[in-house]
Amino acid sequence: MIIITTDGLRWQEVFKGMDTVIASNPYFVKQDSTYLKNKYHAINFEDRRILLLPFFWNKIAKEGLIYGNRDKKNNVDLANNFWFSYPGYSELFTGFVDTAINTNEYRANPNTNLLAFLNKQKEYNDKVIAFAAWNAFDRILNEKISGFPVICAYKPITTLINDATSRLLSTMLANSYKLIKEEECLDVFTHYQALHYLQKMQPKVMFIGYGETDEWAHKGNYSNYLDAANQVDKWISEIWEWVQSTKGYKDNTYLLITTDHGRGLNDQWVAHGKNIEGSSNTWFALLGPEMSRFASLGEQITHQEIKTSQLASSIIKLLGFSFFSPNKVGTAI
Repeated sequence: MIIITTDGLRWQEVFKGMDTVIASNPYFVKQDSTYLKNKYHAINFEDRRILLLPFFWNKIAKEGLIYGNRDKKNNVDLANNFWFSYPGYSELFTGFVDTAINTNEYRANPNTNLLAFLNKQKEYNDKVIAFAAWNAFDRILNEKISGFPVICAYKPITTLINDATSRLLSTMLANSYKLIKEEECLDVFTHYQALHYLQKMQPKVMFIGYGETDEWAHKGNYSNYLDAANQVDKWISEIWEWVQSTKGYKDNTYLLITTDHGRGLNDQWVAHGKNIEGSSNTWFALLGPEMSRFASLGEQITHQEIKTSQLASSIIKLLGFSFFSPNKVGTAI
């Protein structure tokens, strides 16, 4: 199981590609309008979304499942009422809403998460790993008590592997441009450290958390936001190509992709939170073995109301377990 998140990527871009209203606003695009038009613009949304997320719409839409198109009333939402990152990730990984977690500065998460649960199973013990751009994941996943490594922000992969590639990646990370200071590294370092670990150590469960979609959105830079989403799509394709060409992983690995929260509409797309309409709207996609056993592949159009809190139990169920937690977790989908 490989779980991937891209922070704060709206369902609108996932299902409709570049938002032409935002892209036509000079406050959010400035000198990049020609660049965006050439790279991401098409007359209809079906073509725009392929230009933005080609792996999603050329691969997952044909062989997997994509949930969350609100225009089709296939709704995915946060169960928590805060609609920002720490509560969103906690809900995703623990399967329930802890109302005490109401700030991104919250202490180490006291609740059992699905990765820690899997790490305690005989088949997965010491074969679970997490990589993330944001340093808060040390607390969100509570590395100290969960029993698996969390490599986030500027923590180098050399704490786990000390080969030439790891040393080069760690040196580049340490000397890289710090867009968010020490709080969050650029996604490229998270990706290639995670990919190197995947190829060399071959874990059974991995989490990768990308962050730039949210950071560029908060800065009001729509061009960089779209480029970040497009790059994540390319990286997911790279991971899947390796999975499907590697013995033990090929036709034996699930890939679940989602986000931690939504964003506002039009001029409010830069923000999210309980007072911003649309911030609770999320989405997710699933690719993996035996997908034909699901009723309908591709973009889901069944009228549904799914909560992010249901994903933890769903992930555990896909791997053949029932999620045991002292909390009342969301029902598997």
